Amino acid sequence: MEQEGRHERFKRIASKRTNDILEKIRILGNCANKSSYEYTEEEVNKIFNEIEKQLKFTKTKFLAGKRERFKL
Repeated sequence: MEQEGRHERFKRIASKRTNDILEKIRILGNCANKSSYEYTEEEVNKIFNEIEKQLKFTKTKFLAGKRERFKL
């Protein structure tokens, strides 16, 4: 049995997790149905502000290794 490399493992796991997140976002969109739910603009902004905050935080984890180190 061929051993999976780190890059192949990353692609497999990242693809699955990304698809899971996209599906959850799609499902969250179902809450926009005004005939089934009642919500305020403030509540919607709070939801999306938190999602955006977490996206930025997670992206910085991926980019952190690419920053140049300070040199004199």
